Amino acid sequence: MADGSKMVARANICATGVEYRRLNLPNEDQFLKVGLFYGAGASEAPMCQDEHVFVIGGGNSAGQAAMYFSRYARKVTILVRGNNLAATLSDYLINRITNTNNIEVLFQSQVTKLIGDTSLRQIEVTNCSDGEVQQIDTGRLFVCIGGAPNTEWAKDTNIIRDRSGYLVTGSDLLQDGHLPQCWTLERDPFFLETSVPGSFAAGDVRHGSVKRVASAVGEGAMAVTFAHKYLEETA
Repeated sequence: MADGSKMVARANICATGVEYRRLNLPNEDQFLKVGLFYGAGASEAPMCQDEHVFVIGGGNSAGQAAMYFSRYARKVTILVRGNNLAATLSDYLINRITNTNNIEVLFQSQVTKLIGDTSLRQIEVTNCSDGEVQQIDTGRLFVCIGGAPNTEWAKDTNIIRDRSGYLVTGSDLLQDGHLPQCWTLERDPFFLETSVPGSFAAGDVRHGSVKRVASAVGEGAMAVTFAHKYLEETA
């Protein structure tokens, strides 16, 4: 625990989620939820009626957000640090974005400054290739650049993580049909069980999860069931 004390358990469930990657701009916290938002969904779209909305990111979440907003916003601008969308975006989304008149994509671009008072009023956009800077009026900036799982606690354990730090569970632990050497039971891991028997993961922190609230809630309930099953078999 934080005070140095320890708790011993026969089973545990990790549901520590992820932390959104940040822009690391000086006054970022000032405009959080008053113009600057991390992530985006269909529920935010109606609030953007007739506005110029900016979305940062080149992945599927950014593309889906842009499509949501395009139904209400006057204009949607996607800011991408790379040269194209194809490397990180599904083909069907690329086609929909390309064929939507009020969506534009600015490549090799990033937000370098946030401007406003009690809420966001402008953003400074810098072209990464030629250094050109422009200030654009907007009160809606949505950041969809992914997140990092809260799994640093697992780095010194036998719990296997993927390259991005997500906890690997269930059949994903199999490599060429074989379980990892650290697995100590004769049975295969349960669906949400990590490489340490009795240690489970649920929600966004898990490798391969759907990254949706409803899915995370369902996994949490399943993990509790699996924990009880593990406790019964080891009683």
